[in-house]
Amino acid sequence: MNKLDTNYKNTWCPGCGNFGILVAFKNAIKDEDPNNIAIVSGIGCHAKIVDYINVNSFYSLHGRALPAAEGIKLANPDLKVIAFTGDGDSLDEGISHLIHAAKRNSDITVVLHNNRLFALTTGQFTAVSVEGFKGKSTPTGAPESPINPLELLLASNATFISRSYSGNIKHLEETLKRAIAHKGFSIVEVLEPCVSFFNTTEFYNNKTYVLDDANLDSREEALKKIREWNYEENGEKVPLGVFYEVSKLPFYERVLTNKKEETVEDILKELI
Repeated sequence: MNKLDTNYKNTWCPGCGNFGILVAFKNAIKDEDPNNIAIVSGIGCHAKIVDYINVNSFYSLHGRALPAAEGIKLANPDLKVIAFTGDGDSLDEGISHLIHAAKRNSDITVVLHNNRLFALTTGQFTAVSVEGFKGKSTPTGAPESPINPLELLLASNATFISRSYSGNIKHLEETLKRAIAHKGFSIVEVLEPCVSFFNTTEFYNNKTYVLDDANLDSREEALKKIREWNYEENGEKVPLGVFYEVSKLPFYERVLTNKKEETVEDILKELI
């Protein structure tokens, strides 16, 4: 058995995009010391991933994966901390935490499992669901237009912004490696079909393409590419890759600077 495997029975639906994310993530960290990695999840289909990877892990509350991940990083800055969230989990329940983690440049990697609906509760719409989406909470069609989470994160001063697709495992693996290696806040939005309630497989297979890495420090170029797709099924091409990457002092270093005489417990008390 692979050192990263567990004995838990996998209960995702056959064909779920989460399988691709699981494989890509295991490949991305296979050469890492598992004792130096901590993963956190929210609540939703995505959250089961912590059961299937043999590393330090923590289940958080709905929408609260990021503050838990930030706390872990502050308590032990040597850890590589990865937070797995769903679109409903982090763009509805926990959107304020997402914005502030990016604003602080917390040194965590956020893997956003984006199937564009609440899948675990069988199909309610989220902030990125297509306008007109017919689900359990919107039987006549969602009356709202979707937000663009990567545009939101660029405005929130995230220092690493990327997108991949669960059906392109090699690209996802390489993107995850880059995100985890980045010193500061990194987001990997992973487009994934929900084969049970919103099967976007054909659309992503036909419409996604991979960007080159030119001008990664240009906010203007990043915004142009990020806005190339507006989360509607309207025939547009969907860019994958790293949109933006800059170097900036991470939050834990700013917090710990000039506090070397204090314990981690003292610092956390000040923050709380």
